[in-house]
Amino acid sequence: MMMALVFVLSVGSIIFSQTADAEIVKQNMHAGVDLEITYPDSVVIEREFSISVYIQNNGWEEKQNVILVFTNASKSIAPLSNSEMRIDRLASESSYGTTFDFKVLSDASIGTQFINLLYSHELADVETPSPDPSLRNIAIPILVKEQPHLSISTKGPESIFPNAEFPFEVEITSEDIEINDVTVQIIPPKDIEFRGETLHAFSSLERNVPISIQVQLSAPQNNIATEHKLPFQIIVKYIDDVGKEKTDSTTVSLLLRPRTFMELTTDGGIWIGGIFLAPYVSIGTIIGVPLGAIFGILIRRREKKRRKKRMK
Repeated sequence: MMMALVFVLSVGSIIFSQTADAEIVKQNMHAGVDLEITYPDSVVIEREFSISVYIQNNGWEEKQNVILVFTNASKSIAPLSNSEMRIDRLASESSYGTTFDFKVLSDASIGTQFINLLYSHELADVETPSPDPSLRNIAIPILVKEQPHLSISTKGPESIFPNAEFPFEVEITSEDIEINDVTVQIIPPKDIEFRGETLHAFSSLERNVPISIQVQLSAPQNNIATEHKLPFQIIVKYIDDVGKEKTDSTTVSLLLRPRTFMELTTDGGIWIGGIFLAPYVSIGTIIGVPLGAIFGILIRRREKKRRKKRMK
């Protein structure tokens, strides 16, 4: 009962903070001892990780028999070295830090696992110590994730039409680990040309820091009568955090459709029927030529409609 009461009372003195990839627990112990525990916010299955412990004796008394014991009830997280430690003496205003190494086993359940840290110390030079209030049981949550996930996404127009250029972007994100020797290959359809390289290489890719590749694609020159989809394949090869070569790929499709009577291109040009006006033509050309072209096209279309009605 006393142990349960001590644990409940100790909860209020625990302070949680967070860094980019780690959690930190700070706890004020009995007799001026501060305990700081640093551990990863998440770990991928079958990976190794470390938990760091820092003890600061701010009290005027010397401490003895400082004990740290790590346990895992599910047995899915195994220590790679000693899971317990004893410090014979810790002088006043002194500190001690150490690291414990663990590994997530292959049969570990995905989700939050808990590692329990049992901490205790005694006051030095005390002949008849009372029941030790320094005993603490601290639960450390570790989020166990599945195998590392690589995200491949693309950004492009909803559809493309002949004889025009369009931007195409590929974004790669490693969500769980840092990867190395990354190559990204973009394989377009045969009738699509790229302005830029289709093979890109990167020495490394940090966790959750995306890389972006931007290219221009040129649609076929000849007009088409019906719409259809064009497949683009993106292949990413890399070396993961344990030295294994991995390959991920995805295929996306863009809709190739016939060009309508009036189309704006991404570079500021404009198609009016079969006439293309580049973005760098003069004001006189934009005002004079398009109007004549437009009226000519409209007249020809009206004549075709009249001929069809006469034939009926």
